[in-house]
Amino acid sequence: MNDGDAATIVLAPLDATPNAYREALSLLSRDELARAGQFVRETDRRRFVVARARLRELLAERLNTSPRVIGLTYGRAGKPALAPRSGCSSLRFNVSHCGDVAAFALVHGCEVGVDIEEVRPLTDADDMAALVFSENERAEYRALPAEEKCCGFFNGWTRKEAFVKAVGDGLGYPLDQFDVSLAPGKPAKLLRVSGEPADRTPWTLDVFEPAPGMVGAIVVGRREPELAREGR
Repeated sequence: MNDGDAATIVLAPLDATPNAYREALSLLSRDELARAGQFVRETDRRRFVVARARLRELLAERLNTSPRVIGLTYGRAGKPALAPRSGCSSLRFNVSHCGDVAAFALVHGCEVGVDIEEVRPLTDADDMAALVFSENERAEYRALPAEEKCCGFFNGWTRKEAFVKAVGDGLGYPLDQFDVSLAPGKPAKLLRVSGEPADRTPWTLDVFEPAPGMVGAIVVGRREPELAREGR
């Protein structure tokens, strides 16, 4: 993958045999091991370890180095990036995981954000939509038939999450300052960013299905990326 190539999405399972888990542990830095130790639930700890090890393997493949020597830094909202000593300033990446599935997005020369979620009923979905959706998004959500609201909510959530992760501000970015489409079966679009039509901004949105019953979104900082998907 060279500068100017399309973003790549890699999907990976997070379950692991005991031997594979031990190997994953051996790839992590001291900082990552310390973070893993903060998880209360063993399942969450194992998923974090396997996801970080897989990320290191993917980065190492592209940098032609060992996963163990990859250095990472973190932005103000916790977004990871390659440390300068890793030797490739143009490679960008982002990670999301839900249950036993992880999605890794990698691209050269622009920022990227990815998010995946399981579509599932939430008793407080309407209240959450009122908090995280913009005025236009709330109107679109309210207009959905009852049977489409669950999917519509997670369409909107993943698309907005992918955008704020790409920007690097996380949920600190004003969520009412941009609009995404969310109606099931309709084209996925980034519609507005800070008062500007999305086609006047450098950001583009695409969606993918990480696994049955899940939705995923990717936002990259350039126009019309063609996604190259790698299987699990």
